[in-house]
Amino acid sequence: MPPAQPELISPRSPRVSAARRLARRNFRGKERLFLAEGPQAVREAGAQPDVLVELFATVEAADRYADIIGRARDTGASVHLASDEVIADISTTVTPQGLVGVCRFLDTPFEEILAARPRLVAVLAHVRDPGNAGTVLRCADAAGADAVVLTDASVDLYNPKAVRASVGSLFHLPVAVGVPVERAVAGLKDAGVRILAADGAGEHDLDEELDKGTMGGATAWVFGNEAWGLPTETRALADAVVRVPIHGQAESLNLATAAAVCLYASARAQRASGGCRTVTDS
Repeated sequence: MPPAQPELISPRSPRVSAARRLARRNFRGKERLFLAEGPQAVREAGAQPDVLVELFATVEAADRYADIIGRARDTGASVHLASDEVIADISTTVTPQGLVGVCRFLDTPFEEILAARPRLVAVLAHVRDPGNAGTVLRCADAAGADAVVLTDASVDLYNPKAVRASVGSLFHLPVAVGVPVERAVAGLKDAGVRILAADGAGEHDLDEELDKGTMGGATAWVFGNEAWGLPTETRALADAVVRVPIHGQAESLNLATAAAVCLYASARAQRASGGCRTVTDS
């Protein structure tokens, strides 16, 4: 058989233009579609029902990731072989990996998260950096959190950088968006969840909380802005304001690192009686 040839070779194609516009927030909101780039994100999108709508792939990527292409076709997604130029035009990365998917929005109503009686939740309040938001979502997924909540003052969940930074975790757990922080805290408290605000100046020490055995119950961690942390009024909503202890000489921890420490501390405390699954890279 002759080698496969790209069917889309011009960035000016209407189909390509429609996909390229999804890099902008207003078009994403209007169409309720977003871009997922690279094999990991596209694979995870294709594993969910009715999420992956369209897939653009270079000939080389289609050959290398034949399993992803096959799954996409099986789920009913439109698959298009595209030139390198077209993929570069759609992609928001400096070095595209040859696969770009168009996906449906998949955020979960906040009420559904509450109804599921979550045990561990990450609340992102005033988080503006998309890379940080995606990384915290990835940390929450790895720690076994039940949900993530982005407040109305936080970055767009579907920003391409946030999607990339989540490394597929966006497709794994419920995420509510646009929830006012006061509503998020009140709803979680009503659901029996203890609210802990993560702040470097908190009056409670994370190690001490673990030693006292107070971390085993249902918990929501509230994480603030990368530059100025949590405002006074947000800290006042929490049941406790907790700091991660600095045992060395570092000035502080960045948002994603602090979030990982806090979420894993809660996950370990909650799993203390039943053990904890570990993953080791081979």
